[in-house]
Amino acid sequence: MSGQHDETPFDGPQMQGMQYRRADMAGADFDGVNLSGARFFAVLTKATFTDTNLSDARFEDVSLAGARFNNVTLSGAIITDANLSGVTLRGVSLAGAQIDDADVTGMRINGVLVTDLFAAYEEKTG
Repeated sequence: MSGQHDETPFDGPQMQGMQYRRADMAGADFDGVNLSGARFFAVLTKATFTDTNLSDARFEDVSLAGARFNNVTLSGAIITDANLSGVTLRGVSLAGAQIDDADVTGMRINGVLVTDLFAAYEEKTG
């Protein structure tokens, strides 16, 4: 899938296993969508994911800056070489998820800055 999808709603369809290459999906609204196993090589800046299944999805070389994830399953997802600055995650399952080579500046999980979580972890583990 390629092209621009500014503020396009994706309500309820089964889209698992799809690949999104060079797609500009900035501002897209993924509400109740099953995107399990999907692969994203796209711009998803300020996209909104609500009640979305992203289990085992892959996000590679993507911009998710300012995106919002609410009640989303990211179990087993792999996120690499990603811009996650300003991303907000609320009620998100991250069990088994991997995040590598990502800018997490301003990223929040349930209202807590990720950089604060890293600092607390470093302090605790020494």
